Amino acid sequence: MTPRRRVLITGANGYIAAQTVGRFLAAGWAVRGTVRDRESAGARELAAHLAAEAFELVEVPDIKAPGAFDEAVRGVQAVAHLATPVVFDSGDVEYIVGTAVRGTLSILESALKEASSAAEKGEEKNGLTSFVLMSSTSAVRSAVPGPAVFTEKDWNTQAEDNVREAGDEAFGHVIYAASKVASERAFWDWMKEKKPPFVATSLCPCWVGGPPLYLPSSPKGIAETTLFIWEVFSGQEFPAGPAGYGTYVDVRDVARMTEWAVSHPEIAGGERYIVGGNGNVGAPQAAADILRKAYPDRRDIIKEGTPGEGYLPGYAFDPEGVRASSSKAIEATGQDWITYDKMVLDTAKFFEGLL
Repeated sequence: MTPRRRVLITGANGYIAAQTVGRFLAAGWAVRGTVRDRESAGARELAAHLAAEAFELVEVPDIKAPGAFDEAVRGVQAVAHLATPVVFDSGDVEYIVGTAVRGTLSILESALKEASSAAEKGEEKNGLTSFVLMSSTSAVRSAVPGPAVFTEKDWNTQAEDNVREAGDEAFGHVIYAASKVASERAFWDWMKEKKPPFVATSLCPCWVGGPPLYLPSSPKGIAETTLFIWEVFSGQEFPAGPAGYGTYVDVRDVARMTEWAVSHPEIAGGERYIVGGNGNVGAPQAAADILRKAYPDRRDIIKEGTPGEGYLPGYAFDPEGVRASSSKAIEATGQDWITYDKMVLDTAKFFEGLL
């Protein structure tokens, strides 16, 4: 029997990473996931949900430390690096940007050691051949007047300057965007300089929503980017939004793209892909309209708001606005994105267990 290929997924107990773990397992991979602390609530919940022979968790307490991933990468054929600070309520530039950059460089160096070791033993075919970095459209798009279309050729040329100019006032999304630009640039610069014996791909998803891999023990465990669906569904006042440019991608599509990129290095190697972005523009009002129709017994609970306000039919882009084009990814994979209304409905169905 052919042994399973093994992938290392960093930050495995995160919202996107957990779905990615599930996707790889379903595709027949063995998965080794890293977490900072195996005794944390999130790590324990993930381990309990995925009590499978093909899944293991290892601790990497400090992703910035040189050699932090040396043990974790041993014997893997691929790496999906998702571990990075996703913090929108902090002004700690050094922690958010520094951790993103140094964590990326740390795992690249560990991957290089592992791949080089396999090559020296003549085991290249069983060695590490593919590395995928989870970036963001925050690294692609800049704040410009519309109409404008961003593609994979574009870089956010404002984010790092915005942080420098804000100084001690820098906060939240401004710092997050800078961390994504800095870490992805460092990633590609390292690849160009070191020319490792593995191929690399970066994925740049837009605002990620959709159902988590498993139901959290309480609403406090819901990821911030999909929390608005729970808030609408549970009858709370509409949260402010939409975030960014209001373009969503389902977390299951992000997981699918990650597994696809790793499994198709001959296509994805050296490429950058925007994940989501061809439509799926929705405000919390859109979620309310969808859920009030789908759950007539909750019409007195879900706030009505102003039906139809704040979004276009079909959750389309404003033709005079700013958008990111993901045509490259759709053409490469032959598959379009999960629609906004399906994302909302599937997530609400999942959250019924929390009502």
